[in-house]
Amino acid sequence: MVNNNLQRTNYRRHPTQQATVSWGSNLVTIGGDAPIRVQSMTNTDTVDVIGTSIQVKELARAGSEMVRITVNTPEAAAAVPYIREQLDNMGCDVPLVGDFHYNGHTLLKDYPDCAQTLSKYRINPGNVGKGAKRDTQFSQMIELACRYEKPVRIGVNWGSLDQDLLVQLMDHNASLSTPKEAREVMVEALIQSALQSAHKAIEIGMPSHQIILSCKVSAVQDLIAVYRDLAGRCDFPLHLGLTEAGIGSKGIVASTAALSVLLQEGIGDTIRISLTPEPGAPRENEVIVAQEILQTMNLRHFTPMVIACPGCGRTTSTFFQSLASQIQSYLRHQMPIWKQDYPGVESMSVAVMGCIVNGPGESKHANIGISLPGTGESPAAPVFVDGQKFKTLRGDNIVTEFEQIVQEYVVRRYGQATQEI
Repeated sequence: MVNNNLQRTNYRRHPTQQATVSWGSNLVTIGGDAPIRVQSMTNTDTVDVIGTSIQVKELARAGSEMVRITVNTPEAAAAVPYIREQLDNMGCDVPLVGDFHYNGHTLLKDYPDCAQTLSKYRINPGNVGKGAKRDTQFSQMIELACRYEKPVRIGVNWGSLDQDLLVQLMDHNASLSTPKEAREVMVEALIQSALQSAHKAIEIGMPSHQIILSCKVSAVQDLIAVYRDLAGRCDFPLHLGLTEAGIGSKGIVASTAALSVLLQEGIGDTIRISLTPEPGAPRENEVIVAQEILQTMNLRHFTPMVIACPGCGRTTSTFFQSLASQIQSYLRHQMPIWKQDYPGVESMSVAVMGCIVNGPGESKHANIGISLPGTGESPAAPVFVDGQKFKTLRGDNIVTEFEQIVQEYVVRRYGQATQEI
């Protein structure tokens, strides 16, 4: 029997601090005993206030608990308060994170309404400036974060790593009698860049509990190595993400492979899945993948999950595939309504099976299950509720009738929790 009460291994040697990101009454805690949070990022031009606001709302509706937006120009910085205003008018209180590179110190200083409106700043220490300007411009951003009491994520990326630090470590490595491999030096450079920047921020006045760190790379094994080492050397909350994960199944599989290992080891306090959207695909797919990683690991629950068989020679009809897809879409569509009125519904399981071999058994294990007829089987679909046969569906209205059974079950089972409060 599989143990569904999965406990994360405590790989970290230090207890994690807890940061707070908020807007209005929406308080999102990060680290400590808080749930692992799901983040996402827009790909609209931030200057497009309406387009960006709509995409932020869509990401939030899908379940993103923070949404990062690009703040790269004066026009973008000026647009941020108007985006916030649009979101507030739409009843969307998701915190906004400003993503700054190169000129963040200038934009935050020149546009105080932007600095005040954002709930959190993302600072890349490899892109805050070069040479003598680097420390000054980094300090200016931290001072502004302190002034406005905003948490910061110090986000190191191997594609924009501090070259001075990397050269320094490479030169030192070359002088060793037994030099390390270049990959090991790169890992150390990523970690040192994050930790040095964090300690510099603390020296400037930033409270340590308002600092989140990330060290993103695009190779699975490198990401695991970086975060294992980083987790053992600090107590800051950590943001996980495989950068440039890729498109389609490659991006999903690579992100899942890397993050699942780290999450199982107790590493990671927020996650983002950096998928390249397929043409025409909705941006919120990255949110769904992040949620499904956490839910399939039993670390969090977001929406009822559909258990469905892959199909075989017994299931030559595609009807059960269509039903599984329709039911999953139905559940996701209902969740914004259900989560308000039916607490606990996100942990419900629904089985859609394609033939008699495993169909009845799997259906009994789910809260609600339907076993559709396979090739040559009687054209009847028994429905099971909490392990007991409930009724048998036949005819052309199976989808509608099954959705109705699910809706009635949700009201009956999870509505009781609302009534008891």
